[in-house]
Amino acid sequence: MSILTVFPDNSDQASNTYSDHEAISAQLEQIGVQFERWQAQKSLSAQAQQDEVISAYQDSVDRLMEQYGFQSADVVSLTPAHPDKAALRKKFLDEHTHSDFEVRFFVDGKGLFYIHTNNHIYCVLCEKGDLISVPANTTHWFDMGENPDFKCIRLFTTPEGWVGHPSGSDIAKRYPDFETFMTEYA
Repeated sequence: MSILTVFPDNSDQASNTYSDHEAISAQLEQIGVQFERWQAQKSLSAQAQQDEVISAYQDSVDRLMEQYGFQSADVVSLTPAHPDKAALRKKFLDEHTHSDFEVRFFVDGKGLFYIHTNNHIYCVLCEKGDLISVPANTTHWFDMGENPDFKCIRLFTTPEGWVGHPSGSDIAKRYPDFETFMTEYA
């Protein structure tokens, strides 16, 4: 189940939690974050590779590529057995921005986005079927957990893909990590 939990950015006490997809989408729309549900156009095996995955969601991918001028799409997949999982997790745990959208569609698994805007932290647990698009220059971070298990389609407007710009803030350390969030809010 997808979950949105909102915290003031000066407290680790949640002010609101939403689990209804329409309510989550409406709340995130107010801060410029796109949140959608996608359905595959054909069934996929757990071992599906990039071309097969993108093809299964081609209409939705094409719609977003046209809407935002995205130039490329790829698929990223991490499992609990990945040898670099700790280093990859650490890479995304500090608050940062991008000069491009950060778009992720969860084909499988889950991950937790934290969006810092308007004096609030919006924690969005994304699961299979969820698309999230964080606007350019929006401070955020991502936690995939100690044992990541997800497959995502990523969309980019630049050939360089994902380039993060750290904010220098330690705010991410003051909010529940993936494991704590799953225990307390999911």
